[in-house]
Amino acid sequence: MSAPTASFHDVALNTQLTVSFRLLLSLYLIIPVCLLLQLLDAGLWQDYLKIHLPNSPSHFFLFQILFGTPHIVASAVLLVSNADYWQRYQRNILLMTLVLAVFFGVGSLFIPYKALYILVASWTVLHVLKQQHGVARGICRLPAWAYHLLLWLSVVAGIFIYIGIFLKNSLDAQQVEWLKHIIGGLCIGLAGSAVLCQRYIKTRFGKCFMWANVLLVLSSFYLFAQQYYFLAILVPRLVHDVTAYIFYVTHDYNKHRPQPQNIIYHLSRACHLPIFIVLPVLSFALAFGLQAYGDELVKQLAQFFFGVEIHKAITLGLLGYLALMHYYTESFTWKQDSPYRKYIGFSQ
Repeated sequence: MSAPTASFHDVALNTQLTVSFRLLLSLYLIIPVCLLLQLLDAGLWQDYLKIHLPNSPSHFFLFQILFGTPHIVASAVLLVSNADYWQRYQRNILLMTLVLAVFFGVGSLFIPYKALYILVASWTVLHVLKQQHGVARGICRLPAWAYHLLLWLSVVAGIFIYIGIFLKNSLDAQQVEWLKHIIGGLCIGLAGSAVLCQRYIKTRFGKCFMWANVLLVLSSFYLFAQQYYFLAILVPRLVHDVTAYIFYVTHDYNKHRPQPQNIIYHLSRACHLPIFIVLPVLSFALAFGLQAYGDELVKQLAQFFFGVEIHKAITLGLLGYLALMHYYTESFTWKQDSPYRKYIGFSQ
């Protein structure tokens, strides 16, 4: 989901369920929780968490099937299971599929792996932070220049944090120090810009939301600098993914509660399943199946029919494609003129 410009008065007609800004803001409580864990670990637990946690939550299979993959799968299910959405966006999807195939298929022969990795990492960070700043934009009511200033300082700092965590084994000590200085400078600029920009925000709640997004980056940098890489990634990952699910579930409840409009909700009504759980359960089940069994199944089928072994066709191939397509489609499917927005209202 990318940057829907939210408004308190932007409540669609006949919308029964609204997205609560207070609920969205409460997700940022993961920031003090992770900071407290780091302080307890450094002060009382003798660095047990630092030593035993992996570099990223994505290295935990359980974390991936809870936070990483499901919301990407849910986004794809929402788009392709509703005929009206698919008809409207299928040309965009097919063209982007071709672009991705050509770029990563042909480009991988000429573009170094690190360059491709940094490109994907940058797109990932942009997607995550643009969603959060976009959600806050309608509450903060910042001038365009102030919104973009905070967004891009956050994104650039986030990209360097991402690189510092996931490429740290290929960086020497001097490069890591330079990276920390660069991120530190960006974070000082971000905090200073927030102080400057907050005078344009009329409500205390709006200021809280703006600072929550600023602290999202500042806390990730602090945790990165303290070498708590897992927690540094967990903070923005959890806020982003749960925020997305709140939008998805609200959308599906308002669209399909009066009358199911696709086969998924026809079946769920026949089974008397609450609308709230249908998309999460389906996407979690698909994520688990693909992550746990997808690669081995494709490998066995390729070996049986063609006598070749294909490795990580699902976890790198299919799920990688879905992730990139998710970043692309969410940049326009939640905009003001999108049919998605007919089923989304907001409340404080």
